[in-house]
Amino acid sequence: MFNANAPGGAPDVTSALAADRLGVPAVTYFAISMCAPFTVVAGAVTTGYAITGQIGIPIGFLAMGVVLAVFCVGYVTMAPYVPNAGAFNAYIAKGLGRPAGVAAGWLALVSYNAMQVGVYGAFGDAAQPLIKSWFGVEIAWWVISLGAWALVAFLGTQHIDLNGKILAVLMAAECLVILVYAVSFLLQPAGGVVSFETLDPAHLFEPGAGALFSLAILGFVGFETAVVFSEEAKVSGRTVPVATYISLGVTTLLYVLGSWAISVATGPGRVAEMARANGSELVFHLAQDQLGVAMMGIGRFLYATSVLAGLIAFHNAAARYAFAMGRERVLPAFFGQTSSRNSSPRGGSILQSALGLVAIIAFAIAGLHPLRDVFFIWTSAGSLGILLLIVLTAFAIVSFFAKTLTPESAWKRTIAPVLAAASTLVAFVLVLANFDKTLDVPANSPLRWVIPGGYLVLLLLGLVWGFRLRSRKPRVYASIGLGAKSVTRTGLGLGRPEDQADTAKFAPINRY
Repeated sequence: MFNANAPGGAPDVTSALAADRLGVPAVTYFAISMCAPFTVVAGAVTTGYAITGQIGIPIGFLAMGVVLAVFCVGYVTMAPYVPNAGAFNAYIAKGLGRPAGVAAGWLALVSYNAMQVGVYGAFGDAAQPLIKSWFGVEIAWWVISLGAWALVAFLGTQHIDLNGKILAVLMAAECLVILVYAVSFLLQPAGGVVSFETLDPAHLFEPGAGALFSLAILGFVGFETAVVFSEEAKVSGRTVPVATYISLGVTTLLYVLGSWAISVATGPGRVAEMARANGSELVFHLAQDQLGVAMMGIGRFLYATSVLAGLIAFHNAAARYAFAMGRERVLPAFFGQTSSRNSSPRGGSILQSALGLVAIIAFAIAGLHPLRDVFFIWTSAGSLGILLLIVLTAFAIVSFFAKTLTPESAWKRTIAPVLAAASTLVAFVLVLANFDKTLDVPANSPLRWVIPGGYLVLLLLGLVWGFRLRSRKPRVYASIGLGAKSVTRTGLGLGRPEDQADTAKFAPINRY
């Protein structure tokens, strides 16, 4: 935990994140940046139109936004009872038991790391044509990704405030360009008529509509991470719920508006055809035709910075999951260390940076395509894992409030959590049934089942490890899900015998 050999005997590491550093805006920036709205609108939406042939993508985003809003009711209501940087595993540990919490922690680490390494491919692909047009040189995508890796690795060891300020600028810019493009597309509709056909709720019940939900839910991955920063938030009982609802509301608005505007600019009947012909270039071709070369160039640049913002946000989230598990000794203690200089999760950040470096080098050696083989495959795999975590968390919330006495209303503790558990489970089944389309692989591709099967094996191994901790290391087992309180019960050996048992009730912390 502490380095006794540090100069003057002062510790160079601690076991706590920086408290009271992030307000509502900063936490919101992290959550929205992880969703990478412009990356979704310019890349995932056009790809969705092309692959699925469905034109109801805008109404699909709206429907999924409503589903996740219901999920958020129980999610943020339980947040004050779980002030822990390892949000999913802490929720699941309290609701479904500590072994399940261990398994969820493993799943979260793998999923967020898969997202992170996949996004490196997208950044290399997005920045490569920019560098060629600016400097007249063609650089391999993985070299560009290594440059982004170095920047993200550096920022991961700095004050969380610095990361938040950078994300504020990048997020504001990408949201602005979406709005500018969308307004232009709506003011210059194909055929001179603004069509609302893609917003017709009937599309939700058409054959193959599962693909719409598959695309929609994966586009929202990241909104849930506001809770990850609860230990660093100012008055977390207020900051986290507000930031969660704002991030979900903003991303829903941007997705619905952006995807609808694209269909208006092309015409609903031609949007799938034009998306297949142009791919992610469709948005930029439309912008060039309507707004000129300069605005198209600005859009390309902000597309790259949108991806960079996602990299920074994913790195911080994954590092905090590793930190939370290391602090509770589910992972080696090194990962539970933070820098005494800025309270950044030093061990978790180093782990995340090391994995990213190895992945980029491995992709380069294998000669993989940055979009097809890296971005689509790895982010789709990571998104599936995070969706599975959302489902497990929804059921954990139901279980927690069923067995814990709280002053919450029936809507918050029972009705909304039950609805969320059922709807997120349906969403997961739909995504699984259409996973080949999400991956953009043939229906008989082994990846369609290897990736979900791998997560199942990971969960089983995590459960086994959790039960092993219960029998072999009861003190470590008792600390799972406790967050900062685990420090006094494990590594420092200060816990009293009565502290090792579960508490029957969990009092909210920093509720207001």
